[in-house]
Amino acid sequence: MKAAWYTQNGEAQDVMQVSELPTPTPQAGEVLVRLVTSGVNPSDVKSRRARPLSDPLIVPHSDGAGVIETVGAGVSAARVGQRVWVWNGQWQRALGTCAQYIALPDAQAVALPDDTDFAAGACMGIPGLTAVQAVILAERLAGDLRGQTVLVTGASSAVGHYITQMVCLAGGRVIGTVGSEAKAAHARAAGMAEAIFYKTESVPERVKALTHGRGADVIIDMDFSTTARWAAEGALAAHGQVVCYGSNALDVSMPFRPWLFQSMGVKFFLVYDLTPSDRVRAVARLSAMLAQQQLQHSIGARFALDQIAQAHQTVESGQTVGNVVVDL
Repeated sequence: MKAAWYTQNGEAQDVMQVSELPTPTPQAGEVLVRLVTSGVNPSDVKSRRARPLSDPLIVPHSDGAGVIETVGAGVSAARVGQRVWVWNGQWQRALGTCAQYIALPDAQAVALPDDTDFAAGACMGIPGLTAVQAVILAERLAGDLRGQTVLVTGASSAVGHYITQMVCLAGGRVIGTVGSEAKAAHARAAGMAEAIFYKTESVPERVKALTHGRGADVIIDMDFSTTARWAAEGALAAHGQVVCYGSNALDVSMPFRPWLFQSMGVKFFLVYDLTPSDRVRAVARLSAMLAQQQLQHSIGARFALDQIAQAHQTVESGQTVGNVVVDL
């Protein structure tokens, strides 16, 4: 099979290679997926640049979509020929989705509706599941989101775009932080009610102005290193909740007194490491949205496998609106 791979950390143009590798064989409980697309996420490029290698050779990317070609022992033969999207393709594994084939556990290949294309399928594993789990946790902590105001940081990002849609589907009102007018238009098309331009505006002051001084009921957050301060300065209502899936800084100073005296809470989660029950719930809810065609999908750039370095560079630049996909 043709695949992209690297054997050391570094810049994409220096370490990424494309060549033939052995096609994997599905073991008991596994399926072999002939991949059509592979999704490129920020975590993939961060891993390539700096995460110590777990194996001598790494095929990157956790997300992808394709067709089950064969199955291992114990897996129903009825799955052969099924269109699927995959999750955790390269989580704690050497061989991810940036290849023409991947063998992985049966549960990690989820049925993809016929009317959802493979490019969208390659966006489900990290962007889609992160978004749906964030909304599930927001509902668990804050109750029914109908009528509640939710601040979505990075509302135009790959994850934020899906979060915005899902909060709106749940009846919530989305205020989003964005970095440009183009990104604001993208988020508004997904249902965002109000934009805050975080580079030029005070986010806490704008949130308070948009909520009659109260603050947002919930913040769904991609960067706790800034949101910890914003919440303490009024962006979050008393007894409000933050659901967080990322931070631009690993060491975060938290103004404890405002958080304590306003009884605010925070829940962190890592999409790769959901509990089995949370994973089942998130996959089921996302699958239902796909089946009902409730989601908009945004593909910002597509590349051929031979252009893998350019695909990684595009993600690193942070300038593309929408997901980056590699066609296999």
